[in-house]
Amino acid sequence: MANTSGGPEIEQLIQLLSRLPGLGPRSGRRAVLHLIKKKEQLMAPLAAALERAIEAVKVCQTCGNIDTISPCTICSDPRRAESGLLIVVEDVADLWALERAGIGQVRYHVLGGVLSPLDGVGPDDLSIDQLIRRAPDYSEIVLGVNATVEGQTTAHYITDRLADTGITITRLAHGVPVGGELDYLDEGTLSQALKARTRF
Repeated sequence: MANTSGGPEIEQLIQLLSRLPGLGPRSGRRAVLHLIKKKEQLMAPLAAALERAIEAVKVCQTCGNIDTISPCTICSDPRRAESGLLIVVEDVADLWALERAGIGQVRYHVLGGVLSPLDGVGPDDLSIDQLIRRAPDYSEIVLGVNATVEGQTTAHYITDRLADTGITITRLAHGVPVGGELDYLDEGTLSQALKARTRF
């Protein structure tokens, strides 16, 4: 990365911001310039918020969500236990996406990734054992993993581990998205949509 003419502190800030997802060196420089221009209104409050977050943010010991308390707000809500539904997701970002969609009073379990032997990720690297321990408290487990080879391998592994429990295991439907046009969809999505068709 080319040096700026602003000194090592600015260069370090650019390098750190450039490591964030979606930001590269160029975006990092633009973000730093914006922060510097808005030093009092934006940079100082951001620095204070980051400092507070370092102290306050915790990983929920029950589900793996990120919150300022553990158990997290979701796990602490007694109304969520009534549905008997546990949705298993790969990452906290997936949990947050489902919450934004307003899917209802459910609980979650964050695996922390997916099985990927090529990347050296095995069952012991994920929170699968913790999921197996939690499972008897729920009537249905929804596997909300991505429709990738690794995601489906993980789903099959979990299903095998829970086979003798009698718990209903389902997965999120895959297929045509709301507002999607068939002409723009790939063959795999269309094939899956046909297999998962429902009565009209």
